[in-house]
Amino acid sequence: MCDYSLEMYGSRPARESERYETVRFPSGSVGLASPGDCGTAVCVQYDTRLRLENIPLHLQASLRVKSCEDATFIRLDHGAYRDGLRFDNGREISIQQLNSGVCAVIIPVDAPRSEAVRAFERA
Repeated sequence: MCDYSLEMYGSRPARESERYETVRFPSGSVGLASPGDCGTAVCVQYDTRLRLENIPLHLQASLRVKSCEDATFIRLDHGAYRDGLRFDNGREISIQQLNSGVCAVIIPVDAPRSEAVRAFERA
């Protein structure tokens, strides 16, 4: 949901089709926030599908993904941080590995793939 490292910040639940971006909070932890409100952590439920954009080049290479990919928000069973992402190719990373500025939109549960892309473009 929201990693324990973000508990000291205000938080709110994520909303379907709203645009978020990764930010580095003053504690040093990376989390999701709404553009223009980088002081409030946005909490995403585990197993939520996200469309990501602006994935850093080094991660694209190591994870074998493109700049824009779909992923599932997951709880990792190892490491200090538990919020993670599983890409459709099976690769998993901690959200802490993302740089600031990666954009994310929640994909509606019942949306076909083309609708998920349109939701991302609208947000």
